[in-house]
Amino acid sequence: MAQNSAKTSRRKGLTPFGVISLVIGLALFAYFVKKAGVGQIADGIRRLGAGFILIVGISALRQIARSIAWTLCMEAPYRLRFRDAFRARVMGDAIGNILPFAGFIVSEPAKPALIRDRVPLMAGFSALAIENIFYALSVALFIFSGMMALMLSFTLPKGLRLISIITLAIIAVVVALGSVLIAKRLRFISGGAGFLHRRGLDEKWIEKARSLEDRIYGFYQRNSARFLPIILLEACFHLAGVAEIYVTLSFISPNQPPTFLTAFILESVNRIITIAFKFIPLRMGVDEAGTGRVSKVLQFTMATGVTLAIIRKARDVFWAAIGMILLLQRGLSLRAITREAEAALAEQTKLKVESSLPASESS
Repeated sequence: MAQNSAKTSRRKGLTPFGVISLVIGLALFAYFVKKAGVGQIADGIRRLGAGFILIVGISALRQIARSIAWTLCMEAPYRLRFRDAFRARVMGDAIGNILPFAGFIVSEPAKPALIRDRVPLMAGFSALAIENIFYALSVALFIFSGMMALMLSFTLPKGLRLISIITLAIIAVVVALGSVLIAKRLRFISGGAGFLHRRGLDEKWIEKARSLEDRIYGFYQRNSARFLPIILLEACFHLAGVAEIYVTLSFISPNQPPTFLTAFILESVNRIITIAFKFIPLRMGVDEAGTGRVSKVLQFTMATGVTLAIIRKARDVFWAAIGMILLLQRGLSLRAITREAEAALAEQTKLKVESSLPASESS
């Protein structure tokens, strides 16, 4: 009962916050579009034209890279087919784009729930968690490199330089803490769940947390040969993002052609914006503000940066539409996926608890 009340209050609390964030995002979007010049932005989009198909093709490589990485994180006796991983990723990301405030809360668990007819839910969830760890490490290194390149290659305004320094410091701290957690095999997930259990959290979530930690730490011991391929796939994800920006700028900024360095820096800035402002639908407004400002530092016009941000939104909308079409083909709704994931998690936890009991107790 307490849990249901908490869930209800969280939903009620998210609604006004979501509306406020959306309104602020739309206001920022309108402001920066007007400031950059509607005509210039429209000209840039026209110059891109059919080149958008190429942008979508490059972005597909990103989906492919992380889908393959997910399949490599699946351990025997289970096997995840690329086709299933790809479809689940696209559908889960679509949910995250439609309900950005529920990013990891809904969209990430939805991905293994969508393939539970192929592999057990906890196996798929553990593999996804492992892939996300590799991804998080690659993101940290990518952003760190991008910020260093920006600071060493261009003269930055004081505010942007301060933000860059703070970003570098945060990344250094996060990577150091992550290294300690993995090296010491600290069980912070189940430990935190145990703390919450003493305050009313259901025992099943503690058991689920322990199972997840066992799978994650065990993967590092049993599959060291997969590390390099997975890391290379995550690198391909980021390099495809750089290529996407390079190609986009080649179309929309003919007077100031991009270089690999400027595309690399802009993609690293895009990663920061995506992570920091996930709670704003499609990063409305903040993407235009951040990309536009950094673009000016890189000798592009603000209109070029804002146009780049809008084209990225169009790409996100395209993949969200594909994901929703796939969901509709399966006859699934967001509520159905959420209920299915919760039911499967409860079932998996119950089976694990019963299997750990002596025969006399389980009977």
